[in-house]
Amino acid sequence: MKLYYSPGACSLSPHIVLVESGLTFEPVMASTKTHKLLDGTDYYGINPRGYVPLLELDNGERLSEGPAILQYIADQVPEKKLAPANGTMARYRTQEMLNFITSELHKGIGGNFNPAMPEEAKVLMRAKALDRLKWIDGQLEGKQYLMGDSFNIADAYLFTVTNWTSHVGIDISGLKNLVAFQARMFARPAVQAAMKAEGLLK
Repeated sequence: MKLYYSPGACSLSPHIVLVESGLTFEPVMASTKTHKLLDGTDYYGINPRGYVPLLELDNGERLSEGPAILQYIADQVPEKKLAPANGTMARYRTQEMLNFITSELHKGIGGNFNPAMPEEAKVLMRAKALDRLKWIDGQLEGKQYLMGDSFNIADAYLFTVTNWTSHVGIDISGLKNLVAFQARMFARPAVQAAMKAEGLLK
């Protein structure tokens, strides 16, 4: 398998989960600025939408969209319990949380990186994102991870998008459960391995 990623982008979440899974894969950097691979290949020829992540399977089939990729990886190694079994309420709860992170946090926080976005809009986006993060902080009360006391694919996604807050001016220092969660996630060997591979850690 190949994972097309850009350092620190939302593709960090499947990168983390792939390391957690123990599956063999090749990380391939695809710049979200130039839309080219390191060898000069036009990334649009691989993914016409031009963004990451993209998972290329061994048979050449390609899967896009982070939440779908995360679930695919988890389902390849059910014994690792990276996601609950398909058809269970616990799986639907995980999908519910992945959708919340995608629609309410990913775009709300990530949109602040867009240089074309007016500052007035960014102020509104940051306020709404912080409101959503306060809800997440409440969901983490009394738990080690988002879905309970075991690591789940949703944790990798939440960790990735909440790492962006310090870069876009969203102060989460008052959200004690979220701050503790971030520290707990950062301590995981798979998280550090993925971040090192992307040049985010020395």
